[in-house]
Amino acid sequence: MKSAAVSLLELARTVLRTEAAAILRLVDTLGADFERAIEVLYECRGRVLVTGMGKSGLICRKIAATLSSTGTPAFFLHPAEAIHGDLGALRDEDVVVAMSRSGETEEVLRLIESIRRIGARLIAITGDPGSALGKAADVTLDCGISEEACPLNLAPTASTTAALALGDALAMALLVRKGFREEDFASLHPGGRLGRRLMRVEQAMHAGEAAPLVRISTRMPEVFHEMSSKRLGMTCVVDDDGRLAGVFTDGDLRRLLSKTTDVLSLTAGEVMTRNPITIDRRLLAVEALKMMEARKVTAVVVVDDDRRVEGVVHLHDLWRTQMV
Repeated sequence: MKSAAVSLLELARTVLRTEAAAILRLVDTLGADFERAIEVLYECRGRVLVTGMGKSGLICRKIAATLSSTGTPAFFLHPAEAIHGDLGALRDEDVVVAMSRSGETEEVLRLIESIRRIGARLIAITGDPGSALGKAADVTLDCGISEEACPLNLAPTASTTAALALGDALAMALLVRKGFREEDFASLHPGGRLGRRLMRVEQAMHAGEAAPLVRISTRMPEVFHEMSSKRLGMTCVVDDDGRLAGVFTDGDLRRLLSKTTDVLSLTAGEVMTRNPITIDRRLLAVEALKMMEARKVTAVVVVDDDRRVEGVVHLHDLWRTQMV
């Protein structure tokens, strides 16, 4: 039993080595054709339709999803379904990325005439650039392998791994070509932990009527009421032009009471903390959280370029998003 277990472990290691070698081979094959493929995708004014049969089709689904999540509208087109009506989704401004290890997959080849008739561009990913698919494409990417990782050299293993890696390389290079930013990524990933980490301050702040706000001339009883009703432990103080002049916090109140008992006759402008910390609503919430923890503040004011109050973000709201 022990020797059998060792043998299976060695087989697993061989599978991993074979698949890794298939990916590394692609490094040396990338060249002008890859750059042309990126330009075709970059110039696309429609959608990218990724198509392939069987295991290649599964890889195509992932490539389409990766493209869509990085700013390039894309979806999977099943080649067999396409020739039975789904080809109606294709337009002349679209780009088709067709995947076939042999380059002779019947269902994929049957699409070529329609793709040409419609006027869409065609990028081929194949293990045989000299195949029918490879010759028919506007751009052909060589994704050939020397052997599958399957001990029988039959099941698609190294070939699908290499194709997936090549698809990722296309998506990442296209991302950079388009100037796709972290902020763009955040807008496409609003859900889950990733979305929370990429949330902007404007999505977490208390805005409008929910933001505590008083004027410089506001008397302290009204200041206390505003702080109590908004429940953020502070209030913004604005001048006569509506611009932020300062803040008044629970901590400011405690320090004030240690100095005088004649508090109710004062105004917000007389007791506020001037030049408070402010942030922009477009800042990533995770960066705001880091800043607030470093400066040991529980709330910070969000202002526009004219220092007008847009909202208040509280530390507890950021903690509740579970960004850390």
